[in-house]
Amino acid sequence: MSAPVLVGKDLARHYAVRRGLFKPDAVVRALNGVSFELHSGKTLAVVGESGCGKSTLARLVTMIEDPSAGELLIDGKPARVGDSSLRAEVQIVFQNPYGSLNPRQKVGTILEEPLKINTSDDAATRRRKAEEMMAKVGLRPEHYDRYPHMFSGGQRQRIAIARALMLKPKVLVLDEPVSALDLSIQAQVLNLLMDLQKEMGLAYLFISHGLSVVRHIADEVMVMYLGKPVETGTADEVFNHPRHPYTAALLSATPIADPERAKNRIRLQGELPSPLNPPPGCPFNPRCWKATEECRKAMPPLEGPAEHQFACLHPLD
Repeated sequence: MSAPVLVGKDLARHYAVRRGLFKPDAVVRALNGVSFELHSGKTLAVVGESGCGKSTLARLVTMIEDPSAGELLIDGKPARVGDSSLRAEVQIVFQNPYGSLNPRQKVGTILEEPLKINTSDDAATRRRKAEEMMAKVGLRPEHYDRYPHMFSGGQRQRIAIARALMLKPKVLVLDEPVSALDLSIQAQVLNLLMDLQKEMGLAYLFISHGLSVVRHIADEVMVMYLGKPVETGTADEVFNHPRHPYTAALLSATPIADPERAKNRIRLQGELPSPLNPPPGCPFNPRCWKATEECRKAMPPLEGPAEHQFACLHPLD
């Protein structure tokens, strides 16, 4: 197998928080030891509840922020904020196609802007590349001179995808790219993303809390809880044989279009703990029906074969 295009080694991101005049400052460990590899043509899905660290990981990978600890490698080179040589290699598609496009710019201008900033292409070349990319994502030539408000949500997300691909990146970070769209449109956009991945050899870091979406697109899955991975592995292994109780609970909440199949819903008690005051031991222990005193003392490490690892003292069979 070829060398990975994106590698995270024990990544951490901590934020200092002022808590008031008479309280000591606190530290939020938004990301606390995340390691992964991503190869060209493959999709790594990062899943978990809001507050688990998914979007913080996206900010590190897109070099918006530097990690507090650990190392991020893009094409084997250390990635840091301000490193313009790697900026074109990683691009991002945001969740909200209504908010991520400038309403005062025409589609052609939106698509040409990355080329204007990062290349020496002349106006005719920029226009040709923009029109070629529009055709790739299913937009028509007449859309070039229209404004974003004239498009549906699905079309706007196609524009956002086209803009992200203008510099021919190797990695695309997809931050909940279909969650704001209707179900019928979600399938179209996911199919487009898979076609583009096959055609261009793209690596996807797909961030989502919807496991039904992830099931269709992911090659590998990383389940996160309170800043740490609790289960990683191939999509087949994680979906068909979840070992961590949290993964099983997430899967049980996913709708299944099969009336014959038994539905064993696992209802978690309580809320996600505050990252300002995480519980001792395994962070999931206050909500876990399998937790013992041992779970409250030490955080179990990720263990198991490379194709399926989990951090649990009492894994599911």
